[in-house]
Amino acid sequence: MAAKSPPPDKNDLDVNLRPPPIPADFSEALGRRYLTYALSTITARSLPDVRDGLKPVHRRLLFAMGELNLNPTGAFKKAAKVVGDVIGKFHPHGDQAVYETLVRLAQDFSLRYPLIDGQGNFGNIDGDNAAAMRYTEARLTEFGAMLMDGIDQGTVDLRPTYDNDGSEPVVMPAGFPNLLANGANGIAVGMATSIPPHNLSELCDGLAMLIAKPDCSTADLLTVIKGPDFPTGGVLIEPMESLLASYEKGRGGFRLRAKWSVENGKNGAWLVIISEIPYQLAKSRLIEKLAELLENKKLPLVDDVRDESADEVRLVIVPKSRQVDPAQMMEQLFRISDLEIKFPLNLNVLLADGRPQVIGLKAALQAWLDHRRQVLLRQSEHEAAAKRHRLELLAGFLLVFDQLDRIIAIIREHDHPKAEIMRVFALSDIQAQAILDMRLGQLRRLEQEKLLTEQAKLTKELAALEALLASVSKQWAAIDRDIKNLRQKWGIETPLGRRRTTIGEAPTVTALPEEAFAPREKITIILSEKGWIRAVGGHEYDFAEGKFKEGDASFAVVRCFTNDKLLIFASDGRCYSLAAERIPRGRGFGEPIRIFIDLPAEHEMLLLDVYDAAARYLLAAQNGRGFVVAAEQVLGQTRNGKQIFVCEDDVRVHFALRLSLSHLALIDNGSLMVILDSSDIPVMNKGRGVILQKLKPGVKLTRVIACDAATGLTLPVSKDGKTKEHKWDALTPYLAARGKAGRFIKVIFSS
Repeated sequence: MAAKSPPPDKNDLDVNLRPPPIPADFSEALGRRYLTYALSTITARSLPDVRDGLKPVHRRLLFAMGELNLNPTGAFKKAAKVVGDVIGKFHPHGDQAVYETLVRLAQDFSLRYPLIDGQGNFGNIDGDNAAAMRYTEARLTEFGAMLMDGIDQGTVDLRPTYDNDGSEPVVMPAGFPNLLANGANGIAVGMATSIPPHNLSELCDGLAMLIAKPDCSTADLLTVIKGPDFPTGGVLIEPMESLLASYEKGRGGFRLRAKWSVENGKNGAWLVIISEIPYQLAKSRLIEKLAELLENKKLPLVDDVRDESADEVRLVIVPKSRQVDPAQMMEQLFRISDLEIKFPLNLNVLLADGRPQVIGLKAALQAWLDHRRQVLLRQSEHEAAAKRHRLELLAGFLLVFDQLDRIIAIIREHDHPKAEIMRVFALSDIQAQAILDMRLGQLRRLEQEKLLTEQAKLTKELAALEALLASVSKQWAAIDRDIKNLRQKWGIETPLGRRRTTIGEAPTVTALPEEAFAPREKITIILSEKGWIRAVGGHEYDFAEGKFKEGDASFAVVRCFTNDKLLIFASDGRCYSLAAERIPRGRGFGEPIRIFIDLPAEHEMLLLDVYDAAARYLLAAQNGRGFVVAAEQVLGQTRNGKQIFVCEDDVRVHFALRLSLSHLALIDNGSLMVILDSSDIPVMNKGRGVILQKLKPGVKLTRVIACDAATGLTLPVSKDGKTKEHKWDALTPYLAARGKAGRFIKVIFSS
């Protein structure tokens, strides 16, 4: 007897029953599935629809609230009830994600025109979270209701919900331009969107312009739409050229600053008060960052930052000194903190056909207008159909009054009176059924008059609707009326409609030099002949109290401010730059100048001056060559300074003079003098110079003195410091062109 075979294993049966695998390239299959996921993210989660400016979760949330009759004038309901309906009927996702969406739609610091009216703790501008959904209540605002106005009149398509147990709108009728009014942001797969909010009144003006002039340009629209209008205010400092480029392309950005003012106190003290901060910036986080910068000594002009906010934002910035310039202090804060942000514009939306695309301002406005026209047509068709149906019934009702006896007889005598009434009077099924459903109380003469009045009214209204449906111009006129009504109700003059973001001018200087961040305090710089430099406070320096080392003396004393730049011209033809704030303070001898600049030991200083962009300097060597250089050309960025005068063949610069008078007297050691008009000396950025005074072999230029007709010329006549003044009339013989040797002057001390 043959042995029985063992029963087949259950797993083997499962394997045999499975369909055979379909061969596929792994990368192709992965790409196809990833593309499916990407499209789902783009169309069903991240990008707003250009027509109503809503994402699916927003749309389902508002629709669920409409289903719950949470009207603007009605009672509130628990947010938990709303969230439960949303995830149970329309949006099978996490309740926390839906509640966060509800909270944002109710925050007046997140949305320019909130769509939900919240009752309870819905968070604040500090960044605090809202209370749990069981503690808060919500209902629609007028704007939320306006988005759904007419949704029950066939204005938009409906589609089945995820479980086919109901229906939901594909798009809202959108009674106001929500996309641009409230903005949107989101990140999809491979793309993102970032749309700032705008002022509704300005948008209405732009829409009206587009209806009246369809070929208007973006530049025309920007004459009425001034730019974004953020719910938290701020100052928009983007130039018009940049605004135009961003709105035309649909990509760009907007520079937004905090709004500030100076509050004066006693004895010249002052504070900066920040009353508005940039959009989507948590105030508490901003304070933390400013405190961190202050602790790390990155805010040299700021002494303290305080938050004195109550219902309104009030951040107090305390300066280090009352001499600090408020504008410079704020420029520093704007540069290194979030008091100035760049809000991106990426007008990436889903078009009416479901395609994602980046569009410009005009296209976004036109898309909303086209959608409103479709809503108007569908609503008008719906109303016309309802009026035709009612007129059909009225015709049947009025027939009853004319043929009452015959109709009563038919009803009493026939087994099927409905069919007989339809046959005898040529009525439709609907009319016959309505006649049979009439109550006896409606057969009064008064009721007949009411029916005739209603028939006349409906006939007139139907004619108006049919005329509207047949005329494109009447359709746009109706939309224009709706827009004007919208503007009248929420215009710029109303509390909610007024512009919150101020339009400011773009700053001309985007980056400030470091010395601008030093407190602007008066100081006096003292430089000795042997190169010791120090600073004392104030401008009241007493020369009699000036102390120097033995064998040393004063070389230069200049009065300036701590945020000034100092220029040091040296005999090597270089100009060295030094920040005044770096000069050590005190009544001692100071520090060697060579600690701050790399001045070679064999070269000497010629001039110490305070930088002035309008100043000009004469540089000259003992060989009689020289030129004029503008101050803006001599600023150096390193310790090595900047080479201005090219020194060749052991030539050194011996004269550095700031031009203040109209003429220059040049004297050589042979007592020849020539007076040149300083305007005849060429201005150069760098070089060996030109011949100023022609010198004989072995003769050197020894003096360069400024003079003019008003001051004349004062010349030394002895070693003990005696001088002699020469009036201008006596000097005219020495006036000559550049390159002349000059004339002999008798009364002059030559060293």
